[in-house]
Amino acid sequence: MAAILIRSKVSSSPISPSQKAQILAEALPYIRGFHGKTFVIKYGGNAMTDQSLKDGFGRDVAMLQLVGMNPIVVHGGGPQITDLLEKMGVQSEFRRGMRVTDEKTMNVVEMVVGELNQEIVGLINQNGGKAVGLSGQDGHFIHARKMVLPPLEGETEETDLGLVGDIERIDTELINLLHTKGFIPVVMPIGVGSEGEAYNINADVVAGKLAEALKAEKLILMTNTPGVLDKHGTLVTGLTASEIEALFSDGTIHGGMLPKLGAALHAVKHGAKSAHVIDGRVPNALLLEVLTSEGVGTMIRSDEGPHFLADTRRYLAGSVTE
Repeated sequence: MAAILIRSKVSSSPISPSQKAQILAEALPYIRGFHGKTFVIKYGGNAMTDQSLKDGFGRDVAMLQLVGMNPIVVHGGGPQITDLLEKMGVQSEFRRGMRVTDEKTMNVVEMVVGELNQEIVGLINQNGGKAVGLSGQDGHFIHARKMVLPPLEGETEETDLGLVGDIERIDTELINLLHTKGFIPVVMPIGVGSEGEAYNINADVVAGKLAEALKAEKLILMTNTPGVLDKHGTLVTGLTASEIEALFSDGTIHGGMLPKLGAALHAVKHGAKSAHVIDGRVPNALLLEVLTSEGVGTMIRSDEGPHFLADTRRYLAGSVTE
């Protein structure tokens, strides 16, 4: 069903019964190879604002759970937060891709991400999944501290972002408990400080830290771009950690991609097997990335591996010989 859905969305050409059967057969090695594996999915971009893409995302996540995988969804709410602030006459301010958050903005952040959290939970549950919404404040499972950015070259003062948090640690016990009970955690990026204060944390950072703490099979970051682009605007489909670091150094990666790819880089260097930056504007992008060899973005791995493509060949070889 997943692969049929993928191809029917991507192509307008009719699919014959034999083609449908072949598509399902092609998905089997991926389903088997990733059975019981944990995927941390950062949900964002157009996939969170376009209704058809939202509905498709709910189906895709439910599908992954129903075939035996352990998805975790982390979401932000940047565009919705900005829209509400504008309606309130408040101008959003960003520094190095991070939203400056005062108390008024923090109240808006908590309200918006709370509503979005329940919507995402509902979309997954309507399609047969078992999702439950979480804040990092629940059980104090995301421990945070105030983030202050160090000066850049030529600057003399640190950058104060207000109530923006940096993650000190993540307690995975709650997430693991939910997985053992068959639930899909849907996490909003709110952390808690030592005095119980709430911090707004970049959702990409939360997703990356979760993938790292859980030693996830995949960290999947859904974006509004085709993936990682080089200086000429060409999609790069595969990168190692050192190659990503070079793109940081030469300024190719900038703006809102800084926290996203910083999270991906840190995750693959500290426990996650691979990270994937995928185009959330593509219908069923999640299933395309997980259950087919087509892919819809950029795969990032550590310099040492494991290499996802090599793993895929192993799964496919096993399906033929067994």
